[in-house]
Amino acid sequence: MRIVRDREFVLNEDKGASVAIGNFDGVHLGHQAVIDLARKATGPGVPLGILTFTPHPREFFAPDSPNFRLMSPAARANQLEKLGVRVLYDLTFNAALSSLTAREFAEQVILRDLGLGHVVVGADFCFGKGRLGTAQDLTALGAELGFGVTIAQLHEAAGQQISSTAIRGALFEGRPKQAADMLGHWHRIEGPVIGGEQRGRELGYPTANMALDGLHLPKLGVYAVTVDVLDGPHKGSYYGAASLGVRPMFGENTPNLETFLLDFSGDLYGATLSVGLVDYMRGEEKFDSLDALITQMAADCQTARKILTAL
Repeated sequence: MRIVRDREFVLNEDKGASVAIGNFDGVHLGHQAVIDLARKATGPGVPLGILTFTPHPREFFAPDSPNFRLMSPAARANQLEKLGVRVLYDLTFNAALSSLTAREFAEQVILRDLGLGHVVVGADFCFGKGRLGTAQDLTALGAELGFGVTIAQLHEAAGQQISSTAIRGALFEGRPKQAADMLGHWHRIEGPVIGGEQRGRELGYPTANMALDGLHLPKLGVYAVTVDVLDGPHKGSYYGAASLGVRPMFGENTPNLETFLLDFSGDLYGATLSVGLVDYMRGEEKFDSLDALITQMAADCQTARKILTAL
């Protein structure tokens, strides 16, 4: 998949692409339905694309708001590539872009700069300065300017409307399985393994530490997880138990994710991991002693193994 961040550098071979537009945070089932409609609108030699924005407009207009992103831009790109997206237009959202009216966005971005042949948006799509443009406005502009528009209806699963907001709520309440029902995949936290204080190694449970900067925090606690090591000599898929939180046994700390891989031995520093939250096992606790903590960690690993082997 090719990533285009500057409207000035669009290849001629990408002109006429069929593109789904949106933020695609989480790449949930509703997003996937929009992408499938864009895929159906492609013809021979017509690339399938995504048009999205970094930073998220909400981050641009309210930089001090609480973290809400379900995944990093890199994790989003990886998930989109798995869905067969050929071109990701990840445009910089800035003052110039945000000041374009709906008509100017259609004329300058969709038609002149990207040369898109067909666009697909959700029924609740808004665009242009002040979010005044609607999906219906885009349809009218497409008919006038010469590009196709498809409006995707909002997606539901088990009678519940699928949205990034609903997924965040399920994760915050410690219900990763419900989140997965809406995502179509386990909620994954992706990033490089960073150096830690090696307390897990000293306790007999060496963990891979990952930062959670900028991400919406699921409920703090211990999870059964699947782990994909995406690069390096240990590339592959594993089971594990992970602690997501502030490590109350050792004082107040910045939240991070510490994952112990079952049946694994090796050095993962610098490797990129994708950790999927499968089941919430318990909350964070402060134990009376390190021995009590070690006993609980052994029980957590046994519980995680039982949960994961039953998948």
